[in-house]
Amino acid sequence: MLLGKGRKDESGDFTKGAELSDSTDCRHRGGHHRNARSNRRCTRSGELELSEIATLMRSAGYDDRVRIDKTVVRGLEYYTGPVYEVELTFEIKDEKGRPVRFGSVGGGGRYDGLVSRFRGEPVPATGFSIGVSRLQAALTHLGKISGNPAPGPVVVTVFDRDRVADYQRMVSALRTANIRAELYLGNPKNNLGTQLKYADRRGAPCAIIQGGDEKARGEVQIKDLILGATLAGHQGPRRLFEETGRGAIRGKEDALIEAVRKLLARHKLI
Repeated sequence: MLLGKGRKDESGDFTKGAELSDSTDCRHRGGHHRNARSNRRCTRSGELELSEIATLMRSAGYDDRVRIDKTVVRGLEYYTGPVYEVELTFEIKDEKGRPVRFGSVGGGGRYDGLVSRFRGEPVPATGFSIGVSRLQAALTHLGKISGNPAPGPVVVTVFDRDRVADYQRMVSALRTANIRAELYLGNPKNNLGTQLKYADRRGAPCAIIQGGDEKARGEVQIKDLILGATLAGHQGPRRLFEETGRGAIRGKEDALIEAVRKLLARHKLI
């Protein structure tokens, strides 16, 4: 309706449209459509783009969840290609028992000209924004999230400033194994106690520690920060991990992923 004469909402407020007829195409406008709000190029390539998107969605198995709707309008001032809206379609009851929907929780589109306004060069771009509050409310209603804070990442401490690359490789290995992890990025001169306090503030389930001597032996320490308990009785082919004190275990570096997973499972985090 906004591409036509306009629309009137439930309150009676009228929004003027672009006043395009159903037969309007690029040939009628010399390849361009102009109005007071936009200077968008109107070409038949848009139809080809939507067709290609539909094909890709069908190939990915999302054809029952994605609908092509040529009446959707977003940001005529800067969008230059396909735009999209993410809408939650399930219904809930309001305080009076009436069915309502959460509606749109995100949207975006293609804007090839926006970045060039600031950089002075063409930069193709696609952007997306999420309505965080509305999405959180919907996920909470569905029981997908709770009010309890999620555990923080495994923190890899920096024991030796000259070996930051080694510690970063541990972080990458943990992330590759779908375990949240981060490298301590504070002052590298901070002692281990300060780094462990940081990890505790981050809500980390454990911290990874490796000094020079441990590196030489191919070992790491894992500090349990949730309960301060040990992984006693961990048995493997070579008994890789041995108890080294309350809340800490020592083991082979190449068994790090397995040990962290077992710690997380112990606390029912995976």
